[in-house]
Amino acid sequence: MNRMGGLALHGAIVEEEVELTLAELCRACRVTEIEIREWVVEGVLEPTGGSGDWRFGGTALRRSRLAARLSRDLAVNPAGVALALDLLDEIAALRAALQRSGR
Repeated sequence: MNRMGGLALHGAIVEEEVELTLAELCRACRVTEIEIREWVVEGVLEPTGGSGDWRFGGTALRRSRLAARLSRDLAVNPAGVALALDLLDEIAALRAALQRSGR
């Protein structure tokens, strides 16, 4: 008999169609508007709309949550957050390419 005691999977499904305001994104990630604005300047996030009416999609929500963890838990500055997320994106792209090639 094979038992998988204590194994639990947790996850969240984030719709790509979701659209959040700046205030909603701040609440969802427990960060300040200043942090979000810094991440936008560094290219971590790409909002739609004008600066007074920014909107953020599901991808921005995921990236913001990761950016918040890097910032809060590891004291990474905004430029470092941008670099880390760019490198993580590149790793994901390389893994996908390897998988497509059958390796």
